[in-house]
Amino acid sequence: MRLRYRYRLSPDAARRQALAKAFGCARVVFDDGLRLRQEAREAGLPYVSDGELSKRVITEAKKTPERAWLGEVSAVLLQQALADLNTAYRNFFTSAAGKRKGPKVAPPRFRSRKDNRQAIRFTRNARFSITTGGRLRLPKIGDMPVRWSRTLPSEPSSVTVIKDAAGRYFASFVVETADEPLPETVAEVGIDLGLTHFAVTSDGSKVDNPRFLRRTERRLRKAQQALSRTVKGSDNRKKAIAKVARAHARVADARGDFAHKLSASIIRDNQAVYVENLSVRGLARTRLAKSVHDAGWSQFTAMLEYKAARYGRTFAKIDCWFPSSKLCSACGTLQDKMPLSVRSWTCPYGMVHDRDVNAAINILAAGRADRRNACGGTVRPPLAVARPGEAGTHSKPPAFSAAWQGRISVLQGGEDVKPSSSRPPGRAPRCSAGPG
Repeated sequence: MRLRYRYRLSPDAARRQALAKAFGCARVVFDDGLRLRQEAREAGLPYVSDGELSKRVITEAKKTPERAWLGEVSAVLLQQALADLNTAYRNFFTSAAGKRKGPKVAPPRFRSRKDNRQAIRFTRNARFSITTGGRLRLPKIGDMPVRWSRTLPSEPSSVTVIKDAAGRYFASFVVETADEPLPETVAEVGIDLGLTHFAVTSDGSKVDNPRFLRRTERRLRKAQQALSRTVKGSDNRKKAIAKVARAHARVADARGDFAHKLSASIIRDNQAVYVENLSVRGLARTRLAKSVHDAGWSQFTAMLEYKAARYGRTFAKIDCWFPSSKLCSACGTLQDKMPLSVRSWTCPYGMVHDRDVNAAINILAAGRADRRNACGGTVRPPLAVARPGEAGTHSKPPAFSAAWQGRISVLQGGEDVKPSSSRPPGRAPRCSAGPG
């Protein structure tokens, strides 16, 4: 598995000046290549190939007085800047052709020296190295101290030097890591993500939502007010911008540290982990947008997924339309409505449920069903061919009463039987289900 190991750099004034020059050269090469292809398109000329672009933007440009200073930096980082441009074009073309999943990708844009993030990349061809004293040696830049928080598991294939909006420098190494399976355990867990509690597990434990952004809103508000009172282009404005960026960086770092520690604990203690596949993009269009982004569900589930793959655990996501909150985990009764304000409810047979714990138990049951049927028949109701007039997007979630109620009752009986009813015909609507 290929992973990134990121460390903080502490360059001195001379190294910072050399890095600024390298950032500028990489940015100019990227913009020159983009401009050349745009001009060729406007003139009706063929698409400029990658090799021809490298020749004209780097090799021939170095011989001109206007771009002679490109020779003062390593040629590898210039080639990597063009590689980023070529990747951006390929992503745009595949997205426009409908061959790329996810949202549409926009065409490449010009880079600016005022961008919040600046980065350059060195591959093995550049012959970067780590000295015996633990410093990172980069060609035509020099040695920089590295704050080694852990050792690299193998020799890195590339290193990316990053300057973020807060003015901090980082070295991001790409390394190959071997899988490290943990001792097997019988424990399995279903996780219901929410806002009142960040995570509720099927065994009844609850993890409070830290709300990192909400806790620092007062400090952020003061920093942003001070920024708004500064004069554009002044030195005080640059200082105010850096102060706001540092405040946001502290929030992001705290959120990432929390997600890393919690995901590592869950993967270490459970053989299988199941979560609900929430549509964060849909939820971000509601009045809960700030709280949803502050929670960082996507970051947390991504960490669970890659750590499960690395340490020999099972990870799966449950359909976001699965009625985990409205379904009784004991008798399989499906409620018609379950507003977010209802945190506890009683089923017709007298079972009292905590909304989030009940949802986590149902997520665990659905995940186990999919896992047991991975090599055979499916538990989920099959999709039917759309009828004429029903190909549009539904405004409401499809009805699950028969199919899903039968599914859960079968799971509780310990059998793997395909429900008799099927999913309502038509294309599944876009997921925008709320938390819990």
